[in-house]
Amino acid sequence: MNKQKIVIIGAGIVGASMAYHLAKRNQDVTVIERHPAAAREVTEKSFAWIHTTHKVAPEYWHLYDAALEEYHALQQELPELKIHWHGALTWGTPPLREQPHFQKLNREQLELLEPNLQEYPDEAMFVSEEGAVDPIEITELLLSKAQEYGAKVLFGTNVTQLQQENSRLIGVHTSKGFIESDVVVLAAGTGLPELCNPLGCPVPVTSSPSILIRMRTPNKLIRTLISNAQFEARQLTDHTLLAAEDYIDESEENGPEAVGMRAFDTLRRSLKDGNQMELESIQVGMRPMPEDGYPIVGFQDHIKGLYLAVMHSAITLAPLIAQLAASEIIDRESRSELNPCRLSRF
Repeated sequence: MNKQKIVIIGAGIVGASMAYHLAKRNQDVTVIERHPAAAREVTEKSFAWIHTTHKVAPEYWHLYDAALEEYHALQQELPELKIHWHGALTWGTPPLREQPHFQKLNREQLELLEPNLQEYPDEAMFVSEEGAVDPIEITELLLSKAQEYGAKVLFGTNVTQLQQENSRLIGVHTSKGFIESDVVVLAAGTGLPELCNPLGCPVPVTSSPSILIRMRTPNKLIRTLISNAQFEARQLTDHTLLAAEDYIDESEENGPEAVGMRAFDTLRRSLKDGNQMELESIQVGMRPMPEDGYPIVGFQDHIKGLYLAVMHSAITLAPLIAQLAASEIIDRESRSELNPCRLSRF
């Protein structure tokens, strides 16, 4: 098999998944990440819901359906990977994509499933197949497994320029020197346009901020993942509760701090023993958001050796898309599953 020099820019969940799948297949992989090892901007501020019932355009359904299977396959390969298959409970929010495995639960069933709520709706939808991960844990595990397969990971390293010769990328200039490449995988999230623009290949990706609130709980107050009109929350550990909120603006009444405090107060009121919860942190994560909300994946048509990998929702889709992308990069065969994700659609 042809061993290629592959440079991956970005060590969040997308870059880590790419590194794992490429290194496992005997490629010469180098991962470059500008943050130090402990901080990966977006991944660490992710709510990390493996959410397959998003309201998405029908041409992307197959990816969300296959994402679950890929996570189960990954768990078989990596038994140390912890996935909380606790299911997701929703009510009072816009309807999700109808799934055969949706269960409608009545009030009595809800009280059994989530005994610590102060109030219950008359009915809610439960998707038992959905789950969540610790985003830092899974990213670090994938990177360390990639390293076991021979990948190199360079933290605290800035990419200053992608080096082009004729219409081909030949390497990457970094703060630690030049690295030669056969293929450069751009998994740099919101940093993608900055790297692509000088090559004359604009990629329509912007920052979409979201707020993550972390709280300490006296014990486990939520068993599933709950998403309703009041809050979206799940237990990360028995004593850590995460909540996610939409970013509004930077004003005093609607800035991240104010939104985070309101979410904290809502959860304190909504849960038994909620008054014993303590606020740990309110953080804003800048998610990379392609213009139409769907992944951009594949070789760039006009620059040989440039592969794009940017997506929302990255936690759900990264392992699956990375496995398909690795197959495109190594076998040089276009995967039809990724056809709706091509940059050419813009």
